[in-house]
Amino acid sequence: MNGPMGERIWTSMIADHIWELRSTDPEAFKMRVKEYFARGHPGFTVIRAKYPHIYIQDDRASNK
Repeated sequence: MNGPMGERIWTSMIADHIWELRSTDPEAFKMRVKEYFARGHPGFTVIRAKYPHIYIQDDRASNK
């Protein structure tokens, strides 16, 4: 899948205990998702969350 500027969009998944935050504390959910992908997939930006997938954009090529 490609984004509006031709960048590559990937799908990934996260643990259910993080998804549970979405309904109880949406801000904490956003923060945890961003932290998770910053550690596990540096160079990727979180685009969207739609259960069960997290959509991330590969920004590594644009940073070269």
